[in-house]
Amino acid sequence: MGGALEGVKVVEIGGLGPAPFCAMMLADHGADVLRVERPGAERPPGTNTIAGLAAWDLSSRGRLSAGIDLKHPEGAALVRRLAGEADVFIEGFRPGVAERLGIGPEPLCADNQRLVYGRMTGYGQTGPRARQVGHDINYISLAGVQAHIGRAGSPPTPPLNLVGDYGGGGMFLAFGILAALVERESSGVGQVVEAAMVEGAALLMAPLFGAASTGYWSDQRGTNLLDSGAPFYDCYECSDGKFISVGAIEPAFFAELLAGLGIDPADLGDQNDRSRWPDMRSRFLDVIRSKSQTEWDQIFAERDACVAPVLTMMEAPHDPHLVATGSFVEIEGVQQPRPTPRFSRSDPGLPSPAQVAGANTREVLQQWGLSNDELEQLESVGAVR
Repeated sequence: MGGALEGVKVVEIGGLGPAPFCAMMLADHGADVLRVERPGAERPPGTNTIAGLAAWDLSSRGRLSAGIDLKHPEGAALVRRLAGEADVFIEGFRPGVAERLGIGPEPLCADNQRLVYGRMTGYGQTGPRARQVGHDINYISLAGVQAHIGRAGSPPTPPLNLVGDYGGGGMFLAFGILAALVERESSGVGQVVEAAMVEGAALLMAPLFGAASTGYWSDQRGTNLLDSGAPFYDCYECSDGKFISVGAIEPAFFAELLAGLGIDPADLGDQNDRSRWPDMRSRFLDVIRSKSQTEWDQIFAERDACVAPVLTMMEAPHDPHLVATGSFVEIEGVQQPRPTPRFSRSDPGLPSPAQVAGANTREVLQQWGLSNDELEQLESVGAVR
């Protein structure tokens, strides 16, 4: 059995960041995704390029790649033809670019009324910043997210590019596309789905916006319950230089934490007395430095204290729990997270590794209905390669 999205055909315009991540999620669950790349495009070289496959480029896994020149009239016309056979079209251009190329939503949705047209931008399609360039850090800064990530007295800390690109961008675009596909079942027609990273990042903060409106959450970075302000929700260095994470918010978990650390609760006072937090943190620092990460992991293995080791990307795939659950898989020699979530019936199996840009032009275009004569003509004029 294929994945839950088996039979869904997607045309993806190749790019970087959130749009490819969205397409990866769809492909991971069985969608037939055709990735359109600029002919001759080269992704940055990776150390794990195996047998001509850019196997390191995990967000491009699970689909074939065709080299099509969108600036060539026949290349743009070919993409319109492909979109006419698709259920979903995905692009991550700056506002107006797809329209200039002739592959914007108006002509594509006119050709194919069932098409779900997915658009990924940073600041949105309209507004004074719509055409500004930016990256994850800019979008989450404007959204009111970045200011709250970091320790008190220190500048905001960029949270990798997880919040804007992937959480606020790619995942929301995937959700919107799937919602539109569900709605199409009743209406019979597709629609345009616009996902802006600034809006997605803001939505991820919805619970905290609510907490701030009540006065429970302070605008002062690093002073709150979940932002390293509370000593019982933080990471601590062990004797071996590695770290453990502590998330003992609830009283029962906090009591188990103190028992595992060998600290008398009477020495610390009320858990939520913020005036005692500096002394509590100092005590935690001293005690946790006395043992290694492995020792603490063993101590807390049977305690409900919300303690876990802080693992690196190289360590996580070898953790006994993650090995037992198969949370990481090896594809073409590259360790990577397996597709998620899991389904009781619609198991898609493992995705194929990413292809070198434009590596499958003839193969994939033939699968999508082009004849040899058509391909030869497009190749002769430089529209595909």
